Amino acid sequence: MTTSTGHGPLTGVRVVELGNFIAAPTAGRILAEFGADVIKVERPRTGDELRTWRLHGGDVSLLFRAMARNKRSITLDLRSDRGQDIARRLIADADIVLENFRPGTLEKWGLGPEEIRAVNPEAVLVRISGFGQTGPYRERPGFGGVAEAFGGVRHLTGYPGLPPVRTGISLADSVAGLYAVIGALMGLLRRRAGQPGEIVDVALYEAIYSLMESSVPDFDAFGVTREATGPTIPGVVPSNTYQCADGKYVVVGGNNNAIFDRLMRLIGRPDLAEDPQLRTNVGRVERSDEIDAAIGSWTATADSPRILELLATASVPSGPIYAVPDIVADPHYAARGMHERHEVRIEQDETREVLFPGIVPKLSEEPGRTRWLGPELGAHTGEVLAELGISPEQAAELRTGGVI
Repeated sequence: MTTSTGHGPLTGVRVVELGNFIAAPTAGRILAEFGADVIKVERPRTGDELRTWRLHGGDVSLLFRAMARNKRSITLDLRSDRGQDIARRLIADADIVLENFRPGTLEKWGLGPEEIRAVNPEAVLVRISGFGQTGPYRERPGFGGVAEAFGGVRHLTGYPGLPPVRTGISLADSVAGLYAVIGALMGLLRRRAGQPGEIVDVALYEAIYSLMESSVPDFDAFGVTREATGPTIPGVVPSNTYQCADGKYVVVGGNNNAIFDRLMRLIGRPDLAEDPQLRTNVGRVERSDEIDAAIGSWTATADSPRILELLATASVPSGPIYAVPDIVADPHYAARGMHERHEVRIEQDETREVLFPGIVPKLSEEPGRTRWLGPELGAHTGEVLAELGISPEQAAELRTGGVI
């Protein structure tokens, strides 16, 4: 393994990130947060398109600044012979290679698994795509929204009888990024045992499908097809969203038998607590409307802070539905270090301290940290090329030729 200036359990691990957008960069971000030296390869001139996604001012989005933190950015035209040669030299010294191009793209560029193993038999190759590297749909383009639909989650979102909706975040890409990290770390463990480099195949739709719990067994065994259910979750009662006197909503989960007893006594319904049918979840499911109505009548009697205070005192799992301003203001987020303030250029001639999300998970001995935000395009090209033995004069020639 190579050395790096990182700090954390992955210090000394070098990652070459060939991907763009969300999925592979999510994996690279996590690895970089815990010390890996992540070299992000971007197209010359335009870079990763994420640089201009959700842009609110300036020329680089804050989404990119967050997603590329701790990474070193180099520019490299992977469609050119010279660019591919430099990529192979980078890979020869890498522990992990990340990519999320359409299947067959790396092979077209002479950077497929065989070529990677030829220059670095121990490298762990992590491949993320819409539908995976095999199967009849492998060549289909597949972004996160498509994967969420194909994987089953989109069918379950929203309310019955209304068009399916999506969450306002890149769910499939982010979950696939997590699986990519898991696969990469498993590959490193395999290397430790003296085995050749692993190839990790992550499909966006499979990342979503893995979240579908017992949907398929329920269908296959009983013919039950889950449908959209609004704020509830099928077969778990009570677990719902209830409106308070101030018009705000709270989430209450009283589906544990002992918790249900406490909740019913709290809301003044000991009769439901003592009802034999309602002492198990199976019985409560049959009378979910009655239970939800009882809880909703109670939450409507007071403002949400008071309702949440009473629920917490009774040890009933509950919480508010937060928007981003609520998250920023909440003291628990701050106490857990889930906000980091960094100076960032938000306009051509203006810098400002801006809050960014903290790092997950929390480690006691070698926690992750932000060393720098996502860099300017190609900020580390000269530095990385020098590490490969490419002189400044050669780098200038490559730049003139559009290779970097």
